[in-house]
Amino acid sequence: MAKQNLEFEKPIAELEQKIAEMRKLSDQLDIEDEIKKLESRVDDLRTNIYSNLTRWQRVQLARHSERPYTLDYISLMTTDFIELHGDRHFGDDHAVVGGFAKLDGKTVMIIGQQKGRDTKSNIYRNFGMPNPEGYRKALRLLKLAEKFGKPVITLLDTPGAYPGIEAEERGQAEAIARNLFEMARLEVPIVVAIIGEGASGGALGLGVGNRILMMENAWYSVIAPESCSSILWRSWDYKEQAAEALKLTAKDLLKQGIIDRIVPEPVGGAHKDPETAAKTLKKFLVEEIEALKKMKPDKLVESRIEKFGNMGSFSGD
Repeated sequence: MAKQNLEFEKPIAELEQKIAEMRKLSDQLDIEDEIKKLESRVDDLRTNIYSNLTRWQRVQLARHSERPYTLDYISLMTTDFIELHGDRHFGDDHAVVGGFAKLDGKTVMIIGQQKGRDTKSNIYRNFGMPNPEGYRKALRLLKLAEKFGKPVITLLDTPGAYPGIEAEERGQAEAIARNLFEMARLEVPIVVAIIGEGASGGALGLGVGNRILMMENAWYSVIAPESCSSILWRSWDYKEQAAEALKLTAKDLLKQGIIDRIVPEPVGGAHKDPETAAKTLKKFLVEEIEALKKMKPDKLVESRIEKFGNMGSFSGD
C-alpha cells in the first residue's frame, strides 16, 4: 500500500524525499553536513506543523489509513485476547470486536469498533459502521464482564452507526439506546478511549464510562463535519468551517468537560509510531482502572450517571 501523505504533510514529505536522494549520493560526495541540516529542518518543520493543526486537519489525521485500529491496540497492549462473537439474536457484526484479554497481567473486557484497511476488509468490517447486532454483541459482552466482575475498556473509532434500511428494521436506535441505559448502570469500572473517529450515536453506543480518554488527534462529535456542512450549507465545501464550529478536538472536549484526559500521540500522529502510541494509551488505561477498582459498585454507577447528567448543563444566572 502506498504511503498516504495528507496535504499539510507534503512539505515534510518533499524534504524527506530530498534527504533520501542525497543519501544515495553520500558515498560519492561529501554532503553529510548538508544532510544533517536538512534533517534538522525537517524536525523543526514537523514540530511546527503538528503543533498548529486546525480542527479539520486533526479530523484528517484521525481518518489516516495507516492509523492503528482497535485490533492493533489490542495486539499491542494486551495478551491472551479471546475474541467473542455474535449477539445471540441475529448474527455476528464484524464492525464490532471484543473479548476478554489481559492488560498488565489482569483480566479485562475490551470492546471496540473495527475498520478495514483495503476494499475487501472494509466491506467485511462494514467500514467500521456497526449494525444493531454489533451493539447487541457489545451489550452481551458488557453483561458478561459484569457477571465475572471484570473492568471494561471500550475503544471508539467509527464514522457512525450503519444508516441502512435493514439496520433500522432491526432496531438500530433501540440497540444504541439500550446500550446507553445498560452501560450507565453497569456495576464494574468502564474506561472509554476515543482512538480515532467518534461520530454521533454510533460512537456513544459504546461510550458511557466512568472515565473518558481521548487520543490527541482523535475527534468526537454529534455529527461529522461533512454532514454538518451538508445540512447547514447544502454542500460539503464548508466542512472546514463546520469542524471549527463543532469544536470536536481533544483540547476542545477537555475544556468542555466531555472527556477527562488527553492521551499524547507521537509527533505526526499515532500511525507514525503505533508501538509508542499503544504504550502510552496502555499506561493511561492501567492508571484509570486501578483507581476505579477502589470504588464500590454503587459508587461507580452513581458517579457515571452524575458525570453524564452534568454534560451540557448550564446556569441561568
